[in-house]
Amino acid sequence: MRLLVTRPQPDADAQAEKLKALGHDVSVAPLLEVEFLNFAALPLTGAQGLIATSRNSLRALEASSQLEATLNLPLFTVGAATAKLAGDLGFGNIHRGPGTAEEMLPLVQSECTPDAGALIHLAGERMAFDLKSALEKVGFEVVQPILYRINMAESFAEAARKVHMDGALEGVILMSPATAHTYMAMVAEPEIQAIARKLTFFCLSRNVAEPLKELEDARVLIAASPREDDLLALIGHEAAHCWL
Repeated sequence: MRLLVTRPQPDADAQAEKLKALGHDVSVAPLLEVEFLNFAALPLTGAQGLIATSRNSLRALEASSQLEATLNLPLFTVGAATAKLAGDLGFGNIHRGPGTAEEMLPLVQSECTPDAGALIHLAGERMAFDLKSALEKVGFEVVQPILYRINMAESFAEAARKVHMDGALEGVILMSPATAHTYMAMVAEPEIQAIARKLTFFCLSRNVAEPLKELEDARVLIAASPREDDLLALIGHEAAHCWL
C-alpha cells in the first residue's frame, strides 16, 4: 500500500522502515514536533520510582543533565518500546507496562506502596490519560514535572500535500488524537479534503479516530489495541485484502 506516516521524529522514520520492510511504499510527513523543555531539578531524594508514559519523556531526560542521577531508581514504562529505550539509556530496574498509561495503574500498585515515597511521573505538557490523579486517588504522592511539549505543524507539509495531490496515496497512519486533529485542520482545503475522503485511515485507538468523523466517506480502521504491532497487523490485513 501507499501509506503516509505522520508521527513525530524520530519515531516517524522508525515506523516507515518497519512498513517498508513489509513491502509498503511509504512517505513521511510528521505533523507534530517534540520540544524538550527546561525543567527544575527532579526531587529524587526519597522518591521510590520514576514513571515514563512516553519515549519522549526519556529523550527529554537524556537531553538534560539529570539522566545519570535517575538511573538507579526503579522505572515504570508504558510499554515495550519505552522499556527498550530505557534499557539503551542505562536504566537497570525497569518494570514494563502493557502498553497504555491507564493500564499502568495496577502495575505500579503491585510494585509500590503509598508510604514508600513519592513517584515521579516524567510527563508531557498534554497527557492522554491523567495517571497522576488515578494514582493519587489510591493514596500515592505523585510529582509530575513537565519535560516536553508537542507542537502542531502550522501548515500542511509540502511532501504530504504532494502525496495527496498525486492521487496514488491509499492510507494515512494516525498515532495520537493530536495528530488526527492536526491532520483534519490541514485538509480543510476543499480540494485536499475531497481526496482525503477516499483514503483509508489506520488509527491507533478510538480516541485517535474521533476527529475523523467529519470525513464522512473515509474508511477509518482502528487497531485491536493501542499498540504499534497491532496497528501494523491491521495494515497488513488490509493490504492483503486489497491485493486479493
